[in-house]
Amino acid sequence: MATMTTVPSYNPSLWVRICHALPRLDFSMQMRDNVFVPVSWEYQQTLLVLSSLSAIALVISLLVVLSFLIHYCCCHRGDRNEGSEEEEEDEDGSTGHGYSGKKGRGICCVTWVAVAAVTLCCVAIGIGFYGNSEANDGMYQLTSSLLTANYTLASIDLLISDTITGLQLSISGPLASMEELFTGSKPFLVSTRNCRRLSENVINLLSSISLARSSIDTGLGNDSGISGASITPLTPVPPSVAPTVVPNSGLMASPFSPGWAANTLMVNEDYRWLSYVLLLLLDLIVCLFILLGLAKQARWLLILMTVLAWLALFLSWGSLGLETATVVALSDFCSDPNAFVLNSTHFNSGTSSDVLDYYLTCNRRMNSPFQQLLTQSQRALSNIHTHLSSLDRNALTQFPKAEKSLRDVQQILNSTEGNFHQLVALLNCRGLNKDYIDSLKGLCYDGMEGLLYLSLYSFLSALAFTAILCSLPGAWRSFPSESEEYEDSDSESEDPFTSHQDSKRFLQWQPWL
Repeated sequence: MATMTTVPSYNPSLWVRICHALPRLDFSMQMRDNVFVPVSWEYQQTLLVLSSLSAIALVISLLVVLSFLIHYCCCHRGDRNEGSEEEEEDEDGSTGHGYSGKKGRGICCVTWVAVAAVTLCCVAIGIGFYGNSEANDGMYQLTSSLLTANYTLASIDLLISDTITGLQLSISGPLASMEELFTGSKPFLVSTRNCRRLSENVINLLSSISLARSSIDTGLGNDSGISGASITPLTPVPPSVAPTVVPNSGLMASPFSPGWAANTLMVNEDYRWLSYVLLLLLDLIVCLFILLGLAKQARWLLILMTVLAWLALFLSWGSLGLETATVVALSDFCSDPNAFVLNSTHFNSGTSSDVLDYYLTCNRRMNSPFQQLLTQSQRALSNIHTHLSSLDRNALTQFPKAEKSLRDVQQILNSTEGNFHQLVALLNCRGLNKDYIDSLKGLCYDGMEGLLYLSLYSFLSALAFTAILCSLPGAWRSFPSESEEYEDSDSESEDPFTSHQDSKRFLQWQPWL
């Protein structure tokens, strides 16, 4: 089992180590290991227990809000008569506008509590937007690395298919024709048959080192009627449009494929990002309209926002539970990703652990598991080239009809050697290991940081909406009713000189008028 010290350019972050060190309890309240085994029911129980903490917090929030509602509905009912007498005394000592005294102080306190809660909610929304962006950046880096790895595997697969098909064409076409022409000359016939044998040997060697064999139809096939056909070198395809390889054997075993994983993650990430944006916009709209309702003293608007605040409260605690489980599971994976990949049958089914370890660690001291096969293939191709050069020098003077077949074999051999050099470069561990490291950095650095910010957003918004739901009922109870506003307007209309006297007093107070 490889350890994280063997992975270059990647070390678990501080947050990964902290979250990975959290204790794990199952449903029977027994301690469990923190090894990332997502298919294990015991491991799933530990995540569910951690997620249930947000459900407990939701129940506590509901009890707090319920206690405040009982306080407003029941405890204040006995103080209405006393409050009305104080309001009459306050109105007699004032100009008849607004409220003062104990009720005014209550309105001020409740309003400022609501404003403070809305401010906290706005801060949480800002944190949420930042965390959502960070998580999206991490997933984008992860999917880009997976697409690049898929492009590399597809290129290897196409190079092998191209090389094998070309050698098969040379065996069934030009070499078969040369054998018929050299029937009367034993030395030339032996050289031709050696080229055929070596070509078959290279085909067998390349077939045994396929990493991601997909059902790609090159259109060449084994048609013996295509005599003299040549291979065209592989034209690389950008990672964004490279074919999604679903391998049947080799490095990445079925059903896993980097291209399929990248496409699935991109679709899920789009839905996740959009869901959080809608949730953040809902919270922002509720906060803004609560401030508007408090400023306008619109009771109907605050009642509507209270209903939406209830919805936002449930969504905040629910998202916090989901984020908690995701953060803990991600920290378990990021603490030692090599162990999960090497031990998971989803990745290494039918694949040698040496091959996986070579590409995951890319240690300079470790030799490529394909080095011997590549060396044998290279020697075989060199021997074919030597035999063809000998035939070119000696056989064409005696058998001029063999020139066309010989040139076709040489052309196929040149294209095969070019593809073989590209194949050797792609089979080196540096390319795929770099994609692996980049995917880990995107997932375990940016992705982890984004999830932590989203968890903080959910926690702060849940606290803010709890405070809002506790303060809004007291706020709208303190607003003047329609009958009180109507009585105030009637009292002003009964004294037509009040406004005139106020205007005259204002004019006398201004010395420049």
